[in-house]
Amino acid sequence: MVDVESLTGALRNLGKHKMRTALTMLGMIFGVGAVIAMLSIGAGGEEKALENIGRLGLRNVIVKAKQVKPEERAELRKKSLGVSLRDAEAIREAVPNVERVLPKVEVKPYKIMSTSGKTKGKVFGVSSQYRDVATVKLAEGRFFDARDEREHAQVAVIGQEIRRNLFGYGDAMGRQLKVNDVWLEVIGILATEPMAGSDTSAEEIWIPASTAMRKFDRDPLDAPIDELMVTVREGVSPGAAAEVIKPLIDRLHGSADDYEVVVPEALLEQQRQTQRIFNIVMGSIAGISLLVGGIGIMNIMLASVLERTREIGVRRAIGARRGDIRAQFVIESFAISSIGGLAGIIIGIVLARLVAAYAGWPTVITISSLVLSTGVAMTVGLVSGIYPANRASELNPIEALRYE
Repeated sequence: MVDVESLTGALRNLGKHKMRTALTMLGMIFGVGAVIAMLSIGAGGEEKALENIGRLGLRNVIVKAKQVKPEERAELRKKSLGVSLRDAEAIREAVPNVERVLPKVEVKPYKIMSTSGKTKGKVFGVSSQYRDVATVKLAEGRFFDARDEREHAQVAVIGQEIRRNLFGYGDAMGRQLKVNDVWLEVIGILATEPMAGSDTSAEEIWIPASTAMRKFDRDPLDAPIDELMVTVREGVSPGAAAEVIKPLIDRLHGSADDYEVVVPEALLEQQRQTQRIFNIVMGSIAGISLLVGGIGIMNIMLASVLERTREIGVRRAIGARRGDIRAQFVIESFAISSIGGLAGIIIGIVLARLVAAYAGWPTVITISSLVLSTGVAMTVGLVSGIYPANRASELNPIEALRYE
């Protein structure tokens, strides 16, 4: 048990050499700050990646049309129509345990405007069932339904940025906007994402897929559909479904390399593995800073032993035990690392917040990163102080009193 006298004595001695103590703490401060900042940036990136993958749906298999070079499209279309509704029908009929197959069409807008403004953005035609398989939150209004799809209704659900640019901060519901040469009625407003810098849906316009295919012009050499979202039943492996879908689409496309099959579940596992590697690498780099800080503490404590040799001799001569001398130096080392660690936590949090504010990259401060970095800093402080403390406690009192 550390007594109060040893603690106050250690702190008093550190206070006598403020500049040296502060410089010694820098290794701990930057080491802990780097650990927290890097882990929080990594955790934020992981959370955002998992959120994006989650939007695709872990029970889904995505069949996406590939981008084909313009000079190759004409030749390719002789063999394959590209991703189309024919593929969707074939998947529904031939692949077991498929719950639904939903098309997604990207409209290429050259003009998005209203009577009071204009903007840029992305326009997607999706199924009315898209809400059931992807995370779609509405701030106002409704999503289009099966009737809107059947009637090729000219309706739209828009993001917050589109709303502000076209209609300001007033009521947008029921108002008209024009995409290319087609007027659309706003029936819903998408909710804003928690991280403003990462809200891709804010600049999107969603319309019924049937409207996108029927009322908007499309290059005849492009695939009729950009994406098919295949949802399998609960308990069925999406990977197993993908293994059936790929040869089926290959036959329909004449083995043309104009599509790809994406399994979000596999992407999720890959992302987690990548994140683990990132955390290990970044943690190791930041750990080097802590190691360098520990070496700095040990050097300073050894110098302090030499400077205070006579003081140690006096203390031993008036009855101080070896354990008292050892405790004083260990406490000093521990105090340097602890105070540096606490300052490093503040620096790390500030760095993480700055990255989130200026780079638009989400950051997440986790309890585990705080505990890990602080624990390592304190451990390094203790270990770095043990050797100098033993050197001090083993000094011969008589020789120490003679030391000049």
